[in-house]
Amino acid sequence: MTYIAKYKSELGNIVLASDGINLTGLWFEGQKYFLSNINEKVEENDLPIFKQTILWLDKYFRGEKVSPKELKLKPNGTEFRKKVWKILCKIPYGETTTYKEIAEKIAKQENKKTMSAQAIGGAVGHNPISIIIPCHRVVGTNGSLTGYAGGLDKKIRLLEIETANKNTLLLI
Repeated sequence: MTYIAKYKSELGNIVLASDGINLTGLWFEGQKYFLSNINEKVEENDLPIFKQTILWLDKYFRGEKVSPKELKLKPNGTEFRKKVWKILCKIPYGETTTYKEIAEKIAKQENKKTMSAQAIGGAVGHNPISIIIPCHRVVGTNGSLTGYAGGLDKKIRLLEIETANKNTLLLI
């Protein structure tokens, strides 16, 4: 059984998913790969993990610094994707990294000379816990803002929220 809850954000409706204990999904309603990791019956519920996630999201959208470590996360995916998502969780709030940098880290972990940035892009794009596992913090090698399953406009706004309290400008 998968449990879901809904959250209204400044960027639109968000759907949360849980196995009853852990957060297993978070998507903007209708985004690419929306509910893609759910293959079973779904029931709305008011679980403690949803209450914790909603508090986390409230803080996030107020511009407060938050971390994925504050929540019990259990994204469903291949071992490769999980490795990529683990790296995403280590990107500091308000900062970005590139697909190339993640590819280099995965190559090193797997004792390989190189890793395809496209493979990294596929894993980043299939992140089932948007915002909290911060795939929006991944940019192109030249700093360009590349795709985001929730939409490029949302990626831009998420990065703006995180940099709002810094004395830096996000170049778009």
